Amino acid sequence: MSCPHCHFENPAGMKFCGQCGRPLEIPCAACGFANPPAFKFCGRCGASLAANPEPSPKPAPAQAERRQLTVMFCDVVGSTALSEQLDPEELREVIQAYQQTAVQAVNRFGGTVAQYLGDGILVYFGYPAAHENDAQRAVLAGLQVVGQMAALNRRLQQTINRLDDLAVRVGIHTGLVVVGQVGAGDTRVQLAIGETTNVAARLQSLARPNSVVISPATLRLVQGFFVIEPAGEHTLKGIRRPMPVYRVVQEAPVPTRLHAALAAGPAELTPLVGREQETALL
Repeated sequence: MSCPHCHFENPAGMKFCGQCGRPLEIPCAACGFANPPAFKFCGRCGASLAANPEPSPKPAPAQAERRQLTVMFCDVVGSTALSEQLDPEELREVIQAYQQTAVQAVNRFGGTVAQYLGDGILVYFGYPAAHENDAQRAVLAGLQVVGQMAALNRRLQQTINRLDDLAVRVGIHTGLVVVGQVGAGDTRVQLAIGETTNVAARLQSLARPNSVVISPATLRLVQGFFVIEPAGEHTLKGIRRPMPVYRVVQEAPVPTRLHAALAAGPAELTPLVGREQETALL
């Protein structure tokens, strides 16, 4: 085997040159594959072997950022009983199918899955990409997850006969958080820190099976776009004051934001200030 550096002919099977001591194989800088010296491109990934640049340094972690997020927490109802009912492999199949269904809804409306917490899913709307209607997107995603449960149960019960109907609960809250890196090494993740995520998780626990509940903060942003009914005032663990909770029944048939504001009531319309002449003209 000819050395690619000094061209000394080495016996077959040698990994280092007998004359200059350099490796006889060319490691790919992109994937690490050991290539024969005659190769000009990596035999695994096709990257050029002409120059093996030093690996670029990892980017410095982004600074923590203060943001307003709408946080959705989605959880399976009765997961402990489900774990007793099913074999661990069957349970894994069920949880994976549920997660895929939920993530499809989240992706459709521009949300970001922040964490998988067992059978719970923590989702951000407003980070890393923010939209004008993130609260509305979150509620739509929650309703779609709930609406997909019947079809998911039919599909799962074709292979797992003894599976009871799977149900979910969804809680949604909007508020200020600080988003930044948490953890170290391979476990480092971007998480939102603040009361908002805790409230969303507490609201989820108050929801009926296959229903979506929201906080007053989220209600103010989505009122008029959905049919919403009061679900009582509740004391949430860790929250000092009782909080009114609202159940989202379904999406309302409103074509525009103006129609939604009118449906919510005249108080929701932005008042015209200093426009007497224009108003009189109209």
